Amino acid sequence: MEVSGFAMTPHATHEIPWDRDRRHLGELARPIARWSAIVAASALGLSLILGLANGDKGRHFLHGYLVSYAALLSITLGGLFFVALQHLVSASWSVTVRRLAEIIAANMPLMALLTLPIAASLLAGSDSLYIWNNPEVVRANELLVNKRAYLNAPFFCIRLAVFFLAWCALGRFFYTRSVKQDDSGDPGLSDSMRGVSAPSMLIYAATVTFASFDLLMSLTPLWYSTIFGVYIFAGGMVGFLSLLILSALALRRLGLLSSLITVEHYHDLGKLLFGFVFFWGYIAFSQFLLIWYANLPEETSWYVTRQTGSWVYVSIVLLTFNFIVPFLGLLSRHAKRNLTSLGGWAALLLVMHWIDTYYIVMPSFSPTGVPSPLIDLTLAIGLGALYLFGLARTAAKTSLVPERDPRLARSLSFQNV
Repeated sequence: MEVSGFAMTPHATHEIPWDRDRRHLGELARPIARWSAIVAASALGLSLILGLANGDKGRHFLHGYLVSYAALLSITLGGLFFVALQHLVSASWSVTVRRLAEIIAANMPLMALLTLPIAASLLAGSDSLYIWNNPEVVRANELLVNKRAYLNAPFFCIRLAVFFLAWCALGRFFYTRSVKQDDSGDPGLSDSMRGVSAPSMLIYAATVTFASFDLLMSLTPLWYSTIFGVYIFAGGMVGFLSLLILSALALRRLGLLSSLITVEHYHDLGKLLFGFVFFWGYIAFSQFLLIWYANLPEETSWYVTRQTGSWVYVSIVLLTFNFIVPFLGLLSRHAKRNLTSLGGWAALLLVMHWIDTYYIVMPSFSPTGVPSPLIDLTLAIGLGALYLFGLARTAAKTSLVPERDPRLARSLSFQNV
């Protein structure tokens, strides 16, 4: 029987190496959480000081904040998609890595909390981030007047609240039932998660599309792209898979999951990463081609800005190192089975995912060229450390692998073909 490209017998069994594989973070979680909190507080505090010193009403601070926030949110949403997808198709190969994805998706309440600076600035009447929140700008443009029923601060915040309620509920549903199965071993929990996975996909598609329109596309409210939501989804999956691979490799270096997550699993994660690198490139090119071919001023303005001044070099870096180079580098079987090589590509693509989000957001703040990146880097460090703090707190409470999932033995027995 063939399952997702793997050779697998109908009743594959494998001895589960409980006695030689650590699968609980244990005491390691405490120093990780402590140092993450210290770094986060220091970096975010420095970012706030730098933002206030700029004297630009927080424009650079808020744009830099949105860059790192949107990058982390898309990664978290990638985790939610991955978990729902594995249940939807009843995948066996991914069981040993699925708990790490569940932990990433379970960070959604933290992401909901981190929307407060964005929502608070809007409700306070600030247009530092979104120019459509300035009544004078809206009155001066008929297109913005027509969009006012949708682009207004109260409705924007209500939509965000609905999105996060859906994402938090789905993430908690999959995480809590998976953890509960560790104790009970009830196979019915797997059935219940599979039953919810199909409607989850529909909810996910709608909410992620509109959230990308709200948080990112509305930075330039006169521009639009009908596949922008797919572009954000593709980039988020690249970021998520990169983080998943790096997390598994980091745990391996700490002596955890070294037998439960095998080279076969890394190989498959590498194949998924390669696939989404290609998908991101395809969507990015499709969006550019359609806008270039139509040559409408209200559409081309977005790309004209990103081909102005130093932004053209960011475009070249993104094309080269987020698509061409990793596409060629991950093409071979060896690159996906060599853990050092795979980890290097994952690290590169995680950085490039942040640059991709930077490329989307920052031209709205500085259309003539790349601004001084100091605030953006301190915000990336601060929010990244805070994100790691959330992951460590969640990971400390549970096993790092679904211990009594009925498909666990099959997950350990497959071989790539």
